[in-house]
Amino acid sequence: MADQVRRRLLKAAVLSPIAVALRGRQAAPSAEAPAFDTTAARTALVRLLPRWHTQFTLAAVQRSGADQYYIGGTVGHIVVAGTSPATLLVGVGAYLEQVAHVGIGWPGDSISRLPATLPAPTSSFSRRAVVPDRYALNDTDDGYSNAYLEWSAWQHKIDLLALRGINEVFIPIGTEEVYRRTFRAFGYSDAGIRAWIPAPAHQPWWLLQNLSGFDAPVSPRLFARRVELARKIVARLRELGMTPVLPGYFGTVPPRFAAKIPGAHVIPQGTWVGYDRPDWLDPRDPLYARVAATFYRMQRELFGDTTMYKMDLLHEGGRAADVPVAEAARQVMAALQAAHPGARWVMLGWQRNPLPAVIDAVDHRHVFIVDGLSDRYDGLDRERDWHGAPYAFGTIPNFGGHTTLGANAGVWLERFAQWRTKPGSRLRGIAWMPEGSGNDAAAFALFTALAWEAAPSTAEAWFDAYATSRYGGADAHAIAAWRILGKTAYAMPAGEWSEPQDSLFNARPSLDVDTAATWSPPSMRYYAGEFEQAVCELLQVTPALRGTTAYRHDLVDVSRQALSNRSRVLLPRIKAAYAAKDAARFHLLIGQWLDDMELLDRLVASDPHFLLANWLAPARDVSSNAAESTQLEYDQCSIISVWGDQEASNSGLHDYANRQLAGLVRGLYLPRWKRYFESLQHSLATGIPPERIDWFAMEHAWAVSQKGVAARPEGEPWLLAAEAARRLGICPRPRDAAAGHPRRDPRQTGWP
Repeated sequence: MADQVRRRLLKAAVLSPIAVALRGRQAAPSAEAPAFDTTAARTALVRLLPRWHTQFTLAAVQRSGADQYYIGGTVGHIVVAGTSPATLLVGVGAYLEQVAHVGIGWPGDSISRLPATLPAPTSSFSRRAVVPDRYALNDTDDGYSNAYLEWSAWQHKIDLLALRGINEVFIPIGTEEVYRRTFRAFGYSDAGIRAWIPAPAHQPWWLLQNLSGFDAPVSPRLFARRVELARKIVARLRELGMTPVLPGYFGTVPPRFAAKIPGAHVIPQGTWVGYDRPDWLDPRDPLYARVAATFYRMQRELFGDTTMYKMDLLHEGGRAADVPVAEAARQVMAALQAAHPGARWVMLGWQRNPLPAVIDAVDHRHVFIVDGLSDRYDGLDRERDWHGAPYAFGTIPNFGGHTTLGANAGVWLERFAQWRTKPGSRLRGIAWMPEGSGNDAAAFALFTALAWEAAPSTAEAWFDAYATSRYGGADAHAIAAWRILGKTAYAMPAGEWSEPQDSLFNARPSLDVDTAATWSPPSMRYYAGEFEQAVCELLQVTPALRGTTAYRHDLVDVSRQALSNRSRVLLPRIKAAYAAKDAARFHLLIGQWLDDMELLDRLVASDPHFLLANWLAPARDVSSNAAESTQLEYDQCSIISVWGDQEASNSGLHDYANRQLAGLVRGLYLPRWKRYFESLQHSLATGIPPERIDWFAMEHAWAVSQKGVAARPEGEPWLLAAEAARRLGICPRPRDAAAGHPRRDPRQTGWP
């Protein structure tokens, strides 16, 4: 069948680049090797489209310049050609969205809407990447997205990144074993090293040189498991033609290094929110070159070589002391080039990082800055700021993996094009860097679309097309919903923030609280009244589209957000009633607040993406005994609640990674607010000052006691979203013209 498709395609000259590629393969199959092996792309296609993969022919095309893909074919015989295995998947994704009008999102999809026989494109088309570097994942992603994912979950994550054109992926997993082997060679015991290295969910901040020892040690078995997982990840990335970006070595050493090796020049880094920061070995010290060479040798033995290494000198308050930063940077680069000639040093653009002295000290041909602030502030000039070093236009649209919906997407559309095309531009890529990935499918799809022809020119046109492919068919209400979202949650301006406000339901209780996470925006970043109307539109989407996982997820997500936004209206009213000592009104308002939270928990319990059990399950699955299960579950629970010990928590990190998960809302957030309101009610009744509540003790008790939370979704999303709409009073109640009463079946149009 594939040969027939090829012959038909060549005869019709449907798509000349594919035709050239396939003609070459047909004319001299033994003399001309394909540009690359398409097996990895084919097996990914089997995973993504198990019922339809046989209807695709994948062809390898020699790259000449930028990555490209080409799409053509006939009914039931779709031909996709591309310049790498991953680019073939970009082409498959483009076919699905632009021809078949379905989509695979992160999370949610509408693949169930595909017909048995795939439609042909009305005419062939091709697209080219406008930037060569398409980078993904934050330093913190492994901690905030889930540090215990199994290979099957990581395999799907890689497939989704490839579908959106990502070709460079940061992979810190397994680096703990590189450090363990490195410093065993310098006289440390296995137990000593493992006591220094945090449990997996908190390891990113150890690699960033912020802390050490959290919930350590973890078992040698878990070290070995993460090494095996990392090997599979980097192997798959290479098979798909994607670049694994591995951590580099910039001087981190375990405690008492100078005592073990007298004369070593070690700079103590002090503490970070109460935790000991790892010490820093002066890169000018000849010993540094020895340690770095050992590190890179151990890393090579475990994971092979790559061409990009991520590291940041003196991250968030690191101390240089008497070390000249420029000379330190030169030595770090020298060690990297000695181990991996031609490799690029990847640096995060964040706060004051990278320091000008670092940029000026090293060869810009071997530097790549992934900017975390491109859409956050105004007045940025990265050519000026970074002295001509190449960089990626990047975004951090959430912090801690918040479930809040939205991004500065309008800024992306305007600013990326301006920066890329201005005279002297050094922009050569994009960088998708939410602190926790996989919780906003629209933001991911729109941001990664910037890197390909034709990049979105207007938000409205993009969201119209997205609404159609997201749910698997054109629907006026779906389009209306996404136009509303595009004008509200995805139209936030630059200036001070790159993420939306978080929910006050998630906050440590106070009548004056305006954020859950200490560093979140303190007020609404868009008009909530307009946003709410998206719920009404989604409730009226045609029943034929309501069975897709994408629709069910989005209905829960948008309704959840609307309910959460209302907390910012209700809390000032509660405060005013309390200040006026109006006990009756206070009781009424807190009843509304608590009822909203109870509904919120039931709402998020209806979709698997919002279950606490699914956050904890991977940690439980990798545990070998009850004690290890308890340890790893605490690692997971603590990072989304107290974060660390009492000093760290109370210094501002509590609820930094707040989420709206079923089990977390009713297990922690709701009891916190109940206890707080009870103390205020008692104060109103007695005149006694409210109870001083030890929030850390309450939160820590929750984090160490999670057992038996619901592992399966409960409830019907459509009915629960309709209940939320009624609670908020935001939608008209369309009536069935024939029956004369509201419709009550979620499979019907309208809502009860």
